This record gives sequence, C-alpha cells and structure tokens, in this order.
Amino acid sequence: MPENKPDYKKTLNLPDTPFPMRGDLARREPHWVKEWHEKKTYEKIREASRGRPKFVLHDGPPYANGDIHIGQAVNKILKDVVVKSRNMAGFDAVYVP
Repeated sequence: MPENKPDYKKTLNLPDTPFPMRGDLARREPHWVKEWHEKKTYEKIREASRGRPKFVLHDGPPYANGDIHIGQAVNKILKDVVVKSRNMAGFDAVYVP
C-alpha cells in the first residue's frame, strides 16, 4: 500500500455538530429513568389524561413457539406508538400488558 494515502476527509461535506458520534445509551439511560421517576413524569401524564375518553390497548404475551425475534420487538414498539399517539389525540390511553 502506498504510504502517502490521499486524505479524503476534507472532500466530504459533513455537518459540524456538538453532538457526540455515539449515543452511549447504556451509560446515559439510567440517569434519564431516574430523572423521570423523580419528576413523576408518568404520573403527571396519567393525571393530565384523567376524565378523557378511554382508549385501552390490551396486549397478550408473545407467541412462545420459538426464540424471540425482531418481529416481536416491532410489535411492542408499534403498540407503544399507538398508545402514545392516542394519548396525544386526547384520549386517556393506557397500555395493559
């Protein structure tokens, strides 16, 4: 390989951002969860929803006929999106596992 490789970094039009390249979620998430518990975020959401029309999403267990797979994760994520969107649409929306 040639020793003097061309430096292509200056040829790329990349944004300059103060955000780190990695999210480091394993280290940062516990702090967020602790803060949400201290501020009683979920309780405040539930209190603000009181008296609105009900929307309840009942969810059963995943199929137990094989190993866990990405489809089960997508299923839970989509149900979470539905409940949150119904809450923002003016319903008292709860997820009941």
